[in-house]
This record gives sequence, structure tokens and C-alpha cells, in this order.
Amino acid sequence: MLLQKEGYLLRIFIGESDRRKNGELLYEWIVRKAKEEGLAGATVLRGIMGFGANSRFIHTFKIERLSEDMPVVIEMVDTRGNLERFLDMVESEIGAGLATLEKAEVRFYREEKQ
Repeated sequence: MLLQKEGYLLRIFIGESDRRKNGELLYEWIVRKAKEEGLAGATVLRGIMGFGANSRFIHTFKIERLSEDMPVVIEMVDTRGNLERFLDMVESEIGAGLATLEKAEVRFYREEKQ
């Protein structure tokens, strides 16, 4: 796949334990859906501390208390059109969270040669 030099970065911020109505983990479903829709790629990053719109307290990763609902960021880079279409598909599944879309300069995107 070839990406244009001017791409876009979609970030979706949710909680690690957020689930769809059927019980499936939301971040796993989003990544699988991105793959099905042919997006260039997706990465899930687990935060060590954070809070959001619905948080009553700060979620933090401590050795004494391993939180099961840490912040999660899903990052995807592709064309603006592809990411806008994708966001339209998944937005209704995201109960609480944040999505941002910004320009990104693509320096390279290549597969490992066998």
C-alpha cells in the first residue's frame, strides 16, 4: 500500500475496559474493524495515568494497585477520507471517549522485504 506524503492521524481515547454492548472489548473491535476496512494500520497504546470526561478520579498504574481500566489510545494514519469514513462507522459504538484528527506528514510506510 502506498500512502500520500500528506496523511492524517486519527487518535481515539477510551478506557481499557470499555466494551461494546455484546461484551467485546472496544479497542480490540476498533482495531479489527480498521483492518477489515483496509486502513493502513492501527496501534493501541496503554497509558500509565490519565482521566477523561467521565472520570471521578485519576486512573494510575501503581505497583501496589494494578488498575484494570487504564487509558487507551488507538492511533491510525491514513488519508483524511478513509479516516473520516472509518470514524463515521465506529463513532456510535464509543460511549465515552475522545477522537482527534490532525494532519500528519508521512515520511515512509513500507513492509519488511522477505
